[in-house]
Amino acid sequence: MIENTATRHHQNFLQVIHSYYQLTKPRIIPLLLMTTASSMWIASEGNVNPVLLLVTVCGGTFAAASAQTINCIYDRDIDDQMERTRHRPLVSGRVQPSHALIFAIALACLSFTLLAVFVNLLSALLTMSGIVFYVGVYTHLLKRHNPANIVIGGAAGGIPALVGWAAVTDTLSWAAWLLFAIVFLWTPPHFWALALMIRDDYAKVGVPMLPVVAGNVAATRQIWVYSLVLIPTTFLLSYPLHVTGAVYTCIALILGTFFIKKAWVLLHNPDDKQLARSLFLYSIFYMMLLCAAMVVDSLSFTHQLIKAILDLIL
Repeated sequence: MIENTATRHHQNFLQVIHSYYQLTKPRIIPLLLMTTASSMWIASEGNVNPVLLLVTVCGGTFAAASAQTINCIYDRDIDDQMERTRHRPLVSGRVQPSHALIFAIALACLSFTLLAVFVNLLSALLTMSGIVFYVGVYTHLLKRHNPANIVIGGAAGGIPALVGWAAVTDTLSWAAWLLFAIVFLWTPPHFWALALMIRDDYAKVGVPMLPVVAGNVAATRQIWVYSLVLIPTTFLLSYPLHVTGAVYTCIALILGTFFIKKAWVLLHNPDDKQLARSLFLYSIFYMMLLCAAMVVDSLSFTHQLIKAILDLIL
């Protein structure tokens, strides 16, 4: 039964806007945009066009909002049964599924038009592929049927990095694909940590997240393995690709050390939900700071400062 007995109605237009805003899962979008922006900064060697950045970020925002809205439509039956999602607009009846679908289509059309007209066709097509992959592959084919849902679904999260690179260069280089790979490898530890926290909810609705089908021990082992692969991968931007420098490398080393430490502690305490929560929250912090490090490292001011420091030392 999809409809919730606690159906609520809007009292004013601001509540309508808020409900549609909630449909887009706004807390997820900023992290996707940070990978887009950092990719643009690296691709432009620290001299990104502010108008191009704004348009690309807006296009990415509309696309992500569209994908998340469709996800809410598709998953409204299980959202009704999960504690953390049962108050979403579609479940509570504040928004009708048909209206949400029109909203999602409008957002996708706006995103494609904005990017195709003011950026380039490659970035627009990549953005649309992200929506198709997230909705068609992850939400429809994998989420409810395969414990590898998050592993393969992580590709959707990596596409914004490709969009950012394509927006600046109209091509996709090895560096762009490496940025994609970093997000792809980061997604399983990030999401499995969340799955460890709300394992019972996923089990109740029959979603085969790894902790549900294989147990916490197996899940924490996979988190550990992916963490061990992720952290060295982040350094490939500095060598052999040479698209980042010393500032990024140092920050990536510090952030990666803490990531590995948290994954190691969780590995030895697989049933501790507080440790899982700690890793989950840190993984968000990790990706945000890693992207910020890419931006700072690409700036000409940073290069000049490092040169001045080296001149003083040497």
